[in-house]
Amino acid sequence: MSTAEAESGRTITTDIPARLDRLPWSRWHWTIVIGLGTVWILDGLEVTVVGNIASRLSEPGSGLSISSGQVTGVAAALYVAGACSGALFWGRLTDRWGRKRLFMITLAVYLAATALTAVSWEAWWFFLFRFLTGFGIGGEYAAINSAIDELIPADYRGRVDLMINGSFWLGAVGGSLLSIVALNTDLLAANVGWRLTFALGAVLALVILLVRRHVPESPRWLLIHGRDREAEEIVSDIERRVESEKGGRLPEPQGELEIHQRKSVSFLEIARTVFGRYRKRAVLGFSLFIGQAFLYNAITFGFGAILTKFFDVPSDHTGYYFAVIAVGNFCGPLLLGKLFDTVGRRVMISSTYLLSGLLLFGTAWLFDRGSLTAGTLTACWCAVLFFASAGASSAYLTVSEIFPMETRAMSIAFFYALGTAAGGISGPLLFADLTGTGKVGDTVLAFCVGAALMCAAGLVAAFLAVRAERRSLEDIARPLTAVAGRARAVAQGDGSGGRGRGPAAPPAASRP
Repeated sequence: MSTAEAESGRTITTDIPARLDRLPWSRWHWTIVIGLGTVWILDGLEVTVVGNIASRLSEPGSGLSISSGQVTGVAAALYVAGACSGALFWGRLTDRWGRKRLFMITLAVYLAATALTAVSWEAWWFFLFRFLTGFGIGGEYAAINSAIDELIPADYRGRVDLMINGSFWLGAVGGSLLSIVALNTDLLAANVGWRLTFALGAVLALVILLVRRHVPESPRWLLIHGRDREAEEIVSDIERRVESEKGGRLPEPQGELEIHQRKSVSFLEIARTVFGRYRKRAVLGFSLFIGQAFLYNAITFGFGAILTKFFDVPSDHTGYYFAVIAVGNFCGPLLLGKLFDTVGRRVMISSTYLLSGLLLFGTAWLFDRGSLTAGTLTACWCAVLFFASAGASSAYLTVSEIFPMETRAMSIAFFYALGTAAGGISGPLLFADLTGTGKVGDTVLAFCVGAALMCAAGLVAAFLAVRAERRSLEDIARPLTAVAGRARAVAQGDGSGGRGRGPAAPPAASRP
């Protein structure tokens, strides 16, 4: 790596991003997926368990003086508020302090908060630690998605990001099944079962924390913040591991970048970049998050009430139906994820949004005609959410890759907070009134609102989605610290294994 002193900071020429992107898939990448991605399973577990144990917490003998409405209302709202504020707070620090420091801190906050929730003896204690649990989870979204996208090779970034974000629903399946066991008073006392569910979340978080110690800091972040020697050591170590596993030398990297290192970027500059230079991309992110938030609330917020009121499903059996829906949600990103890297972002994002919206319109029509049973309605929801889950996961992928490196974590945090607030505040306020009336027409209207916003987001994506598949992050959105016009292709055949320098080719054009 060559360096040149400047009046403030240093200007460095590096091929580290290209070296990371040209790596083949390896065991090392699986350690990143396991160490960073499994936290979404905990998020799914948390959200689902709380919803399913609400009735038990409100019963005499639970150990808490709290109503079911307070659990699904006050506690849920505080969790959402914690997640939104945590995303914004930790997101800013992730860009300033680094990915690794923050994904260790935020997981530790989650671990402590969920463990303390398990020993709640008063309602205010339960509310406080639901807020702090959300505060930790919100920070995870910014720190984890930043680190994953910056460590995973460009050819695999789309499918990996979708699979990881979709793993939330594995936690939802586990939460549904776990709550069935926890609520069985033949197995566990009324004041013990729900506490064990939270304690289990803390234990799983501790295991993840131990694995996460071996995940390195993002070399891309280190480069920009003047720690290029550390970045070189990390990437060289990764390359040695991959070459040892594959039994051969790696191909040479295909480009290099010149950047002027800076310790920090002001919040004002971040805002100008996201909402000024990249305003169309900001509209895209806004549309994707709002669309998926309202579609999901149209279905999941009142699904239990719909099953019990219209199909006489016992309330203690709705968890089984939700487990089936959750499986459909996970299968979408798992099975469709590769297409986001091959067919392309624009086609797949717009089609998954439009298909899920149109299928929900069809479900609303069948529901209005009285043509559905509890089983067939659940099957319709599965079909809708199979595509919607892939689309929703691609929203996180999109906002994490279409903005410059220096703004990445804050961009993720902003759009996550926006979508979570819309889904967790305005969504329930709207859909609670519609699905709670017991009138077929009102529930149909709830479905149609969610479907319309999802389709609208799909149309926005058809025009504005960025063709980011298999492209370097630095090509999709040039770093703010990059020296204009100084990206160069690395000459082939210099025998350096990607670490040397051959004659520079003319400046490489960057796609808009």
